[in-house]
Amino acid sequence: MTVTAPAGFVAAGLHCGIKASGAPDLSLVATADGAPVAAAGVFTSNKMTAAPVITTRRHLAHTKGRAAAVILNSGNANAANGAQGLDDAQAMCRGVADALGCDPHEVLVCSTGLIGIPMPIATIVDGIPGLVAARSATGGDAAAEAIRTTDTFAKQVLVTGPGFTVGGMAKGAAMLAPNMATMLAVLTTDAAVDPDDLTAILQRAVSASFNVISTDGCTSTNDTVLLLASGVAGPPADPHAFAAAVTEACTKLALMMVADAEGATKSVRIDVVGAASDDEAARGARKVADSNLCKCSWYGEDPYWGRIASELGSAGIGFEQERISVSYGGVTVAAGGVAVAHDDEAVRAHMAQRDLHIVADLGLGPGTATIFTNDLTHAYVDENRGTS
Repeated sequence: MTVTAPAGFVAAGLHCGIKASGAPDLSLVATADGAPVAAAGVFTSNKMTAAPVITTRRHLAHTKGRAAAVILNSGNANAANGAQGLDDAQAMCRGVADALGCDPHEVLVCSTGLIGIPMPIATIVDGIPGLVAARSATGGDAAAEAIRTTDTFAKQVLVTGPGFTVGGMAKGAAMLAPNMATMLAVLTTDAAVDPDDLTAILQRAVSASFNVISTDGCTSTNDTVLLLASGVAGPPADPHAFAAAVTEACTKLALMMVADAEGATKSVRIDVVGAASDDEAARGARKVADSNLCKCSWYGEDPYWGRIASELGSAGIGFEQERISVSYGGVTVAAGGVAVAHDDEAVRAHMAQRDLHIVADLGLGPGTATIFTNDLTHAYVDENRGTS
């Protein structure tokens, strides 16, 4: 179940010296023969954009959607490093290109870690020949391990369809907010799909997966999702099934991120229904998901529906308090804007579970939206109170 499951790809991961702990910190996904294939990318919306994102966008534009490899590092985001950061990102691409025998523009680059700290670029460049030499069809696990930061486990996925396979790896455990997250994801497929179609498919998949999760309401500088298609299996017989498989792979990786959010003890699905429009439902759902008050109540296993109603009422969307109803785990605790009699034991049992499901019905129209989030715990504060 790795990024090398689709035919035509190899990968590797190792420790090159970025992380003082000795943990793996340099990762590679490449075509087996070093030749470029169709590629697509979706990136952070943050205007404080990291050098690897700028570089990868430029390379995809230059090649018109072709890539032979992706090099990724953890332990340093290469963000807020000015012109030197761009030089360092290019140096990583050149190092891989020299070892693979491809053009540097055919190499994409991703980084994750602390912001505003100069890259140990000499250390990274020195590690690239060994990384490229280690690539193999069984290297997916090592590649996924090497992109972890505060992740507690390597996130990998495999989805099969009629005549094709989609594999992927990702990292992400915090700063997961619109759109996408402090996350990196590389997906591969053996299907033959042209770059324009591949881009459209990936954009739709991201909109339905990585863009509907939020752990802490913060947006990263480095968010990147890439999809490479080797074409070994030929064109998919059912294009719709292929698009659905890419969306499924992205969704599974996104839900792993929510479950692994820093310090989280709860994964929470929020459905807002009955809104004036889907857009208003999405805005309301995200307002609830990003609320520290709501997050703390979930951590405390308290079905405090008033906090949810309050967030929806302040979300700048259509709202009439006498119409709202709220349920936890299918048990309605409020209707018509007031508390109603319900099965307390059933609600308590639901709140004690790892996975929570909350539905807020605004009673105004056909609009619906879903977002996946988590609770807020002491451990999140401990993880993020400083960089030293």
